[in-house]
Amino acid sequence: MGIHTYFQSLTDLERIIRCPGKFKFQEHSVSAHSWKVVQYAKTLADIEESNGVNVDWKKLYEITSSHDYGEIFIGDIKTPVKHYSLELRAMLQKVEEGMVAHFIDEHIPEQFQPIFRRQLREGKDDSVEGRILEVADKLDQVYEAIAELQRGNSEKEFIVMYRSALIKIKGIELHCVTYFLEHILPDIVREASRSPIDIEQITKEALAS
Repeated sequence: MGIHTYFQSLTDLERIIRCPGKFKFQEHSVSAHSWKVVQYAKTLADIEESNGVNVDWKKLYEITSSHDYGEIFIGDIKTPVKHYSLELRAMLQKVEEGMVAHFIDEHIPEQFQPIFRRQLREGKDDSVEGRILEVADKLDQVYEAIAELQRGNSEKEFIVMYRSALIKIKGIELHCVTYFLEHILPDIVREASRSPIDIEQITKEALAS
């Protein structure tokens, strides 16, 4: 019982594989994804600060490191499924939030419960930190998808993942998004130019949509 239960539960994130049910050259766990999101977010936040934006670093670290904790209870739902409709997405989020809340009530000592409720909440919102989390989360989708496409994985899911992540990123108003589109994405596309899949064309279509 207690915080030990929370610490112990973190191991479960190492066992949950992202994008389940599809052939992949390289598997990615939710735990590894969360670690990478934190790393992306740090650099994205630095870019924001270099442009005069104030960043709440404590909030940023809390929401990026814990943003997928709820998947311990419901697993990683396939992207096309969980985004099939706004209603379905809202229902899944409600279930996830309810199970996280129940876990906190059941296992976390009362004096720490407000902290855990803040840290384990859905962190994507209109704040600078929430938008950085959204970009960092989608950025990892870009890298996961591009790694498969570069190897010639023709599973349609990875093309959809790559395209939808780019569309989402380009629609977020942040200085780091402009930097990504102008300086990082061209390097990604150039490196993937030898792929049997026309990533350049898919990228152009996504950015034009």
